[in-house]
Amino acid sequence: MRKAILLFLLLGFVTIASAQSSAKKKGKTPVLKDTIAIENPALVQPEIIFNDTVIAVNGKFSLYKKSAHASYYADKFNGRKTASGKKFSNKKYTAAHRKLPFGTVVRVTNEANGQCVLVEITDRGPFSRGREIDLSKRAFMEIASNKNSGSIIVKIEIAN
Repeated sequence: MRKAILLFLLLGFVTIASAQSSAKKKGKTPVLKDTIAIENPALVQPEIIFNDTVIAVNGKFSLYKKSAHASYYADKFNGRKTASGKKFSNKKYTAAHRKLPFGTVVRVTNEANGQCVLVEITDRGPFSRGREIDLSKRAFMEIASNKNSGSIIVKIEIAN
């Protein structure tokens, strides 16, 4: 009986190890990105991993604005330089804001469904009246309830 259990455990370990090595060969290495555990106070982490960079925020955010209008960048801006000098990509978690300093990490929460995303301020704008923040398309679609809408009402919080 003991030998059967040991053999079962060994086969399971070999199967897991081979699955991980095949995933690495295909370039699908699991990476922890854009995670935060602040919803449960017992799980508060002293840092956030954002765009492969560790940001110490002590799991705290300061409210910047409620009921703000957010929209997203058009695809025509891909590859262009932002006001901060970085190259824009709609596949990254970035945003444009008129006043917040470049490099500021903010949490943007959709007030309709409670979904949130972390983005870095890399550009100035939006230049449409009534809009508070422009998100990259990836960040916008991640929190949007209706993928066909062009704007949503959000809460903006700054990472401390």
